[in-house]
Amino acid sequence: MRIDLHSHSDRSDGTRPPAEVVRRARERGLDVLALTDHDTVAGWDEAAESLPAGLTLVPGIELSCKEDGRSLHLLGYLFDPDEPDLAAELARVRDDRVIRARGMVDRLRDLGVDVTWAMVRALAEGEAVGRPHIARAMVDAGAIRTTEEAFSARWIAQDGRAYVERYALDPERAIGLVRAAGGVCVLAHPRARRRGYVFADATIERLAAAGLAGIEVDHPDHVPEDRARLRDLAASLGLAVTGSSDDHGALTGDRLGAETTAPDAFEELRAGASGDDLRLPETFPEAR
Repeated sequence: MRIDLHSHSDRSDGTRPPAEVVRRARERGLDVLALTDHDTVAGWDEAAESLPAGLTLVPGIELSCKEDGRSLHLLGYLFDPDEPDLAAELARVRDDRVIRARGMVDRLRDLGVDVTWAMVRALAEGEAVGRPHIARAMVDAGAIRTTEEAFSARWIAQDGRAYVERYALDPERAIGLVRAAGGVCVLAHPRARRRGYVFADATIERLAAAGLAGIEVDHPDHVPEDRARLRDLAASLGLAVTGSSDDHGALTGDRLGAETTAPDAFEELRAGASGDDLRLPETFPEAR
């Protein structure tokens, strides 16, 4: 069984609609795919309605959190999106995304970059507008050649000239909200050094004590040494080890299935989820 537990559609900062994401997942030989758009569940219905034969959809989300002033991401799975406290926080995060993106556009214009809010909004077809949309608008405006150039101190990297802080959840509170909604949380790419997502063992230990269910160990941005250390840490803390592509469509080279999760780890996450979700298929493929 091939299981990918981290993917994005154009409902956040991926480049392909949910229907195309699930179609491509099956074409890549995946049996199970989690759709985990940033701070939104807007793609769940389309993905479920377009699900090809042989593919199971795991409803999920990538939650924006903040740890010591830095971005930390949590993957939430199998939760009830209508749970009032969680829904209210997601709405607040999405609203702030718009305020923040507008602020970055204004700063870029002050720096002489000819981007507009209309350009960014046209690229962000879903609810969760973010920095990748701004980067794409900068490319379209001719200010930079590649989207990667935008994520520098010159432009919109954290602490960059046009960077604007945003509202984000405390990670322990986020874990509690997802658990209260019947779901489970996995720490996303905690050693993605190229992107600055590097969190100490002590932080992971604290989140485990708060109810974290797993660590995303096998990720395209993790080097072998970090994978080995995270695998040992997960074992010592009793956490599931997941592997995922973190696919964003064309932005990441259409890499669905590049990393996968072992069936027993997937079963462990499923066992930890207590809630019911009507979007979830009644049965999953059996681990084999």
